[in-house]
Amino acid sequence: MKKVFVLTTLALLISTPTLAKTWVLTDAESNTEQGNWQISSDKLKVKDSHFSIEQKVLHGGKQEGSKVLTISSKDGLTIALSPTRGMDLLHVEGFGVRMGWDSPVKEVVNPAYINLESRNGLGWLEGFNEMMVRCGYEWTGHPVTADGQIYTLHGKAGNTPASRVEVEVSDTAPYEIRVRGLIKESTFKKADLQTMTELRYVPGSNSFSLHDVLTNHADYTHDYQIIYHSNFGKPILEEGARFLAPIESIGPFNDYAKGGVKAWQTYHGQTKGFDEMVFNIKPLSDSDHHSLAAVVNKAGNKGAAIQFDTRQLPVLTLWKNTDTDKYGYVTGIEPGTSYAYPVTIEREQKRVKQLQPGASTQFDLTYTLLHNSDQVAEVEKTVQGIQGSTPVKVEETPMAQE
Repeated sequence: MKKVFVLTTLALLISTPTLAKTWVLTDAESNTEQGNWQISSDKLKVKDSHFSIEQKVLHGGKQEGSKVLTISSKDGLTIALSPTRGMDLLHVEGFGVRMGWDSPVKEVVNPAYINLESRNGLGWLEGFNEMMVRCGYEWTGHPVTADGQIYTLHGKAGNTPASRVEVEVSDTAPYEIRVRGLIKESTFKKADLQTMTELRYVPGSNSFSLHDVLTNHADYTHDYQIIYHSNFGKPILEEGARFLAPIESIGPFNDYAKGGVKAWQTYHGQTKGFDEMVFNIKPLSDSDHHSLAAVVNKAGNKGAAIQFDTRQLPVLTLWKNTDTDKYGYVTGIEPGTSYAYPVTIEREQKRVKQLQPGASTQFDLTYTLLHNSDQVAEVEKTVQGIQGSTPVKVEETPMAQE
């Protein structure tokens, strides 16, 4: 076990600042747990930046024992994530804008109270309220029974408490903050996939990045899948809001989505009885393999953008759930290695990737909160620059049937 952690950590040393303070909040190997904890720029005697980082242990209901770690930055973002829930991002706020949504699930549900196999494999939905949840890594997509087991909705990573959590703050300006969490999907005779997640944020900025390293610690080759399920509601999502991305092709996930594929760029207001519409996208990228996807409000002065590398995350899913507020008014922008079909279909269509024994792969994304018209216009310009003269191919039939 000790060797495993050292190997995983070494994969990050190249990009880790050399002058920094580090605090270990959780370490299952050494039975370390800090519980409630807080550090701030004042305590660190930093005079030219203002920030705080705080971990709280929640109590009551199904959130009993869940931990929330919050980065707060003066004149910047407030970022809340949960080490208990796979280092998922709960919400991000700043500049009068929020990235996140209002789920009927109001608590930060402790995975101990979730049975992923309930509701025919849809138990994952009983904790679903995050701005970003990692769907994977052993599998993802819609539930299916195959190979003698139930592949539950969107895998296990988002409901796996981190085995190690550490916070790092650079000693020098701009005092970059890094929060790392080790997520283990280790099962006897099945898989030993371990992911070192890392969030990086410079206080005062309107963007942050994720750098995740997935390693296969088993002696056998193993499949992996990941979808970065990123969800946005009000005040960005509204009637007339727009989806922006450079696209080679887009098509409906299923027959229901066929009715909305021609209007893929725009959103409805709250529509009672609206079932979720999902679209499969093949994104375009620039010469550095960077792509960009965003949702912006009708006025074009608020939004959320995600940059990702199409060598790591070659496909994009667009999820529209413009139902009522209480039922969940939300859209999802979801870069991934796979679409949301069951793993059996993704295997048939050759989108399930594999890691050799001891091998690692990484995923890098940058999230930007857009809070004025100039920032939205810059995203539109970037998308148009990548799109160029390439026409968007709109498919009218699903690429697969569940």
